[in-house]
Amino acid sequence: MLYIGVDLGTSAVKLLLMNEKGGIEKIVSREYPIYFPQAGWSQQNPEDWYRETIAGIKELVSECDKSQVAGISFGGQMHGLVILDKEDNVIRPAILWNDGRTYKECDYLNNVIGKDKLSEYTANISFTGFTAPKVLWIKNNEPENFAKIEKIMLPKDYIAYMLSGVHCTDVSDASGMLLFDVKNKCWSKEMLDICGIKESQMAKIFESYETVGTLKADVAAELGLSTSVKIVAGAGDNAAAAVGTGTVGDGNCNISLGTSGTIFISSKKFGVDANNALHAFAHADGAYHLMGCMLSAASCNKWWMDDIIGTDAYAEEQKKITKLGENHVYFLPYLMGERSPHNDPNARGCFIGMTMDTSRADMTQAVLEGVAFALRDSLEVARSLGIKIERTKICGGGAKSPLWKKMIANIMNLKVDVIASEEGPAYGGAMLAAVANGEFASVEDAAAKLVKVIDTVEPTPELVAKYEERYQKFKKIYPAVKALFPEIA
Repeated sequence: MLYIGVDLGTSAVKLLLMNEKGGIEKIVSREYPIYFPQAGWSQQNPEDWYRETIAGIKELVSECDKSQVAGISFGGQMHGLVILDKEDNVIRPAILWNDGRTYKECDYLNNVIGKDKLSEYTANISFTGFTAPKVLWIKNNEPENFAKIEKIMLPKDYIAYMLSGVHCTDVSDASGMLLFDVKNKCWSKEMLDICGIKESQMAKIFESYETVGTLKADVAAELGLSTSVKIVAGAGDNAAAAVGTGTVGDGNCNISLGTSGTIFISSKKFGVDANNALHAFAHADGAYHLMGCMLSAASCNKWWMDDIIGTDAYAEEQKKITKLGENHVYFLPYLMGERSPHNDPNARGCFIGMTMDTSRADMTQAVLEGVAFALRDSLEVARSLGIKIERTKICGGGAKSPLWKKMIANIMNLKVDVIASEEGPAYGGAMLAAVANGEFASVEDAAAKLVKVIDTVEPTPELVAKYEERYQKFKKIYPAVKALFPEIA
């Protein structure tokens, strides 16, 4: 049988066709526009997503036996707000995860309603990217649109709805709305009341591997597929990517060195740290996960290479770095503010420790180490909850650097596993579709059989000790300069 994974990203939809053995048959990508009507605003038209998804599926299955396609599932950009009226028309463009217009609403939620109450209701506090403050922004600024709302959706769930006719969401994506009681996996009545919305406007909740419905007859006819094709709930992009890297079950970890950086820890038990430094979300495997998200990771290296020293010879620059654990220069990687664990939009990047003998290689090394140190900040929060991590998977563009992987292994004192195929949320979505169709007994079973480790970077005691000393100094820098950031931001 064949399974389709749909990764609804911010710039494009990526579609992947997987066979029952986990082999990738074909990958298709189709772009759509993003709109910035005002500074700090970020919007897309849901109709664009659906149009390109349909076109992408047609291209994806054009050369296969269409009768073998058994399921479609999703990974998708999280937090975006899609609202429909009684006629199922999109009321306004979707407000995306990276839209910053809701700072007043976030201030209200965190400081008037209170972070303690938000954490009690949802296991999280408010960020400008989350969905609940977007709902409040519509209520406060577009009351005529707020009054029309019949259905509230997340981006990938709009596609699932258009394919199946079922108003659905999954537990992992719902966790990032600030409307969801993560511990009990249900909508938070208190948060719905705060936002002035009814539970009838919210989607039916599914586990990520559960079937929500089947392909509608008209859509099936357009695609040339059977009406028996299962539409499976899917997951938010980070949870779907974690499935694709085998980061499921208890105490498994994945580090992503993409434009932003994440450390994703799967857990059988629900847990929240005292300061809500990490996101506490439901996971696509039926349990939970903690996630630390830093806003600038590989983008720090790109900024340093492209914009500051002006070179595209990334590997050549890294060859000049020879003395790990001995650099006297430190770098705070907060070029766009920071989320985990500081939750400080005013934080900024800075170098400290330069002397007359500081070299270009020292500065490059500091950038790479700074990102790794900042990821360790989130790891330490997880460790404070009693979570024991001994190894991690790694993915993202930055993971192509052998040097950066070595730094990660020794700064975090973790074994770093490299997997054979990294296709992100699309592969995770296809795996979830296969689980729903009974190809595998569970998400953990699918991960165990399909995700293969091809290399492991081991930490060495001598280098771990050197980096431990440096990390203890690094973690003192942000508290020392924090008060300056609001003045210079």
